[in-house]
Amino acid sequence: MFQKTRLQLTLLNSIVFIVLLAILSRTIYFYTEDQIYRDVNDSLKKDYRSFINGGMPGGRPQGEFLLGPGPSVIVWGPEDTIIEPRLSVDDFFKINEAEFHPEKYDEIEEIPVNGYTYRALSTKVDTDYGELIVQFIRNVDSEKDMLDRLLLILFVGGGIGSLVAVGAGYLLAGRALIPVKRSWDQQQQFVSDASHEIRTPLAVIQSRADLLFQSPNATIEEKAVDISIISKEVRRLNKLVNGLLTLTRTDSNQMEVKKANFFLDELLIDIVEQYSDIASFQEKTIICHAPDQVVFQGDKERIHQLLVILVDNAMKFTGEGGEISLSCIKNASSIILSVEDNGIGIPQDELALIFNRFYQVEQSRSENEGSGLGLSIAKWIVQAHQGNIKVTSEPNVSTRFEITFPRNQKKM
Repeated sequence: MFQKTRLQLTLLNSIVFIVLLAILSRTIYFYTEDQIYRDVNDSLKKDYRSFINGGMPGGRPQGEFLLGPGPSVIVWGPEDTIIEPRLSVDDFFKINEAEFHPEKYDEIEEIPVNGYTYRALSTKVDTDYGELIVQFIRNVDSEKDMLDRLLLILFVGGGIGSLVAVGAGYLLAGRALIPVKRSWDQQQQFVSDASHEIRTPLAVIQSRADLLFQSPNATIEEKAVDISIISKEVRRLNKLVNGLLTLTRTDSNQMEVKKANFFLDELLIDIVEQYSDIASFQEKTIICHAPDQVVFQGDKERIHQLLVILVDNAMKFTGEGGEISLSCIKNASSIILSVEDNGIGIPQDELALIFNRFYQVEQSRSENEGSGLGLSIAKWIVQAHQGNIKVTSEPNVSTRFEITFPRNQKKM
């Protein structure tokens, strides 16, 4: 699929470049032609105007026929023959008399004759001898040769440029498709991982439901374990689907962030109160350190979701007797929010991966159930508030998530 798209992009880019190159070459050629022939045309027009204004001294035009850089004069008689200058029968101009005879009058024309090129300006005059044609003519072989060389250079250069354009277009199309391909691969992986995560609770629910149908006369008490497992997996599935929906809406920019001022320190205290009973039951301690009142502009619901994700992880990976600490401080430019625990920690080689979707630290997979979506959502919430999140950890010692928010957020 991507190879076909790459070829299409290459073709499109090459066509655009070749068209632009053709337009540029055409412009250069005609501009150069105009500049080269300008002096020739001016000299022809000058003699033409002088003749028109001065008439015909003595009843006949005067001038001499020259094959030089300056214009010469040819006078044509009523029978379309050259009457001045007087030429021998074997003269080049006499031999090619028909080719030299003007076809246009009072405007410049180009006359090619046996490999030679001339530019001429002719006019008709009435005389005592009848209607004559006075033709001012000049050889422009040197100018023509120069234009032919320019045309050859433009043609060869255009051909080489076209080949380069195709090659460069192919390479650029490949580079342009790298982020698209990466995004596609991530999407495919996302779908694959989501399918796998959804399949697991569904399989458990189906197997437990089949067991219930095998004992239709059993009481709820007798099947309490199966019902409890089904209920647990339904909650897990619901949490997973909600996480997937959140990430999908963030990817399509459909998730709104409604910002308003609230006290961040009070939110931390509320979170600690919510988890204090759970922590006590699990023989853990959760504390809050917020010495100052901190006014924060943000989406309170999303910041609450962020804290719940981080505290849930801390509770999950902290053993009995462990401590989870929440803190919030402010300085002149930033508000720093942190969640720290003294649990099992995260290996250093996995720190850069924990915000990836569906990623779970290997040592926790068998011990703690989760979808691996929480930290991805947390990272999005932080970025939506123009913040930055970083994590530091030392296995079996501590893990610290630190979020830095700017005090003055830019309007999005």
